[in-house]
Amino acid sequence: MQSKTVLGFDFGTKSIGVAVGQEVTASAAPVSAIKANDGIPNWDDIEAIIKEWQPDLVVVGLPLNMDGTEQEMTQRAKKFANRVSGRFGVKVATQDERLTTTDAKARLFELGGYKKLTKGQVDAVSAVLIIESYFENQFAD
Repeated sequence: MQSKTVLGFDFGTKSIGVAVGQEVTASAAPVSAIKANDGIPNWDDIEAIIKEWQPDLVVVGLPLNMDGTEQEMTQRAKKFANRVSGRFGVKVATQDERLTTTDAKARLFELGGYKKLTKGQVDAVSAVLIIESYFENQFAD
């Protein structure tokens, strides 16, 4: 059984968190955060990450309102997911990301207090949580 590599992106207008996961262990680790200008990343940075990890799947977090309805950021994240798929020819899925930033802050605080809470670290750990919740949904079916 060959494990699939999954890249996760936590889309934001100023920063996009990146994590990598393995399907066989259903776990993920933070990679980095990429700066964005009004939601537009440096596509060369995205390309370098995709070339480095060669993912079987990319999972983009989908920011929804707490009641599950879409918001402006939902559409922007979908557009980002479509662009990743179109530019790099990779399979892309979206994953509900409600509360991942809150959970990421809590996880980082447990690891080292507030000094660990840089925006890039929070975004990267949010991407980890997006991958982990994607795996949980896959194995729940």
